[in-house]
Order: sequence, then structure tokens, then C-alpha cells
Amino acid sequence: MSVKTFRSLSVFVVVALVLAGGAVTASAAQLRYVALGDSYSSGVGAGQYGDSGGCKRSANAYPRLWAEANGVTDFQFVACLGARTADVLTQAAALSAETTHVTVSVGGNDAGFTDVMIECTLGGDQACVARVEEAEAYVRTTLPGLLDNVYATLRAEAPNARIIVLGYPRFYQLQGSCNGGLSETKRAAINSGADTLAQVTGQRAAGAGFAFVDVRGPFTGHEICSSDWWLRSLTWPVDESYHPNANGHARGYLPALQAVTG
Repeated sequence: MSVKTFRSLSVFVVVALVLAGGAVTASAAQLRYVALGDSYSSGVGAGQYGDSGGCKRSANAYPRLWAEANGVTDFQFVACLGARTADVLTQAAALSAETTHVTVSVGGNDAGFTDVMIECTLGGDQACVARVEEAEAYVRTTLPGLLDNVYATLRAEAPNARIIVLGYPRFYQLQGSCNGGLSETKRAAINSGADTLAQVTGQRAAGAGFAFVDVRGPFTGHEICSSDWWLRSLTWPVDESYHPNANGHARGYLPALQAVTG
């Protein structure tokens, strides 16, 4: 081999290695994940909130766990306690054409989640059932348009992203073992509301072309009144009541999300 040929081959090898290294670096940097939504995405109830202020973004929340498990280096965590569909429209400012993955949970607050739980905790059986039925009517008639608007906005702001909608679990194991708490009638009504919300959210997500992660299955056997709760019941601080605990995120939400993303 001549000196000239050797030098040419050496240059080729160096360039190839540089390009290969650049490709690997670029590939790793291309995973850009934005987590949007309400308290079920921010991780209220899971502890370790850091400096997220009133949003209560937990280090144990499924978005952060998914980002860590998948080596995400560009992660924006903007989900927030109390967020409604209008708030998620504002959160969508974090999206861009470079965003590759988006997760979102929203709709429970629009449907009056807090009001339902207050009425069912303080009122009688019939008052609870009536308030749940009112929320279900809202979910069937008004919420679909709000969700459609949110999903269209997310697609417009993140045209190249994989967008995944996550639902909510049922709260109670019926005929379970609890000391005190709500009656079986109230528990069944609340679970019915969760089912209605999951059905409508799943339909609207599918209509937008998004994957829907239904966590009712993963949480079965781990509801309040089961032998292994992944949800908090009425607790203090009160805003953490009826939210997944750290196990709910690590063993419920995270594996369900991983099953969709691979």
C-alpha cells in the first residue's frame, strides 16, 4: 500500500468515525419529551415535589420516571395541579416541531372531580349519586369538544411528536375492606364516573389519532379498599387525596406507558 493510499484510507476512517459518533450523539439528543396535564401527571400524592411550587411536580411521577428510564436528555415537565383543558392549551407553549414525545392527562378537573369528591364525602348516598350523574352528563356532552380542541392544539404545536393520552383509574375496589370511609353506593357511583371519563377520553384520543393509555386495568386490585392501595384516600394535605401514590406511578402508570412506547 502506498503512503498516499494509506493517508487517504486513514482520512476516510477518521471521517467515518466522526460521522458515526455524531450520529449517535444526535440520535440520543433527538428524544425530546414534554409532559403536560393535571395533577395525575404532575404526581400529586407521590411525594418529593422539589421546587415545583403549587404545581407539585413529583420526582416519583410517571413522566419523570419514563424520562429517566428512556435516557431522555431534553425533558420539559409542565403538568400542574388543578390543570383544566384551558390550562393545557397554555402548557402547549412548551411544544415545538422538534418535540418527539408528548404525554397528557386532562379532563377530570373540567368534569368537577373535586366537587364530586366533596359531595360524596359530606353528603348522603343520593346526593353523591346525583352529583356523579351530573358530572357524567358533562363528560358526555361538553368535555368531548374541549378535548378535541386540546388534542388539535397539541398536534399543531408538535406536528412530529408521538402524542399519548393517559386516563384515570377507578378509585375503589367494591366489596373491599375499609375502616370507615364512603358507603358501597358512593364507591360504585364514583367508579361509574371514572368509567365514563375513561370511555369518552379514549374515544376522543382515538379520534385525534393518539394512543390512549387506560390505567383502569393496571390499577385493578390496587384501588382504595384493596389489600394493596396505589391510591391515597382522604389525607393531608387534602389536595393529595384520591391521587396515585409513588407505587401508583411506578407500578401502575409507568409500565402502562412503557407498554405503549416500547
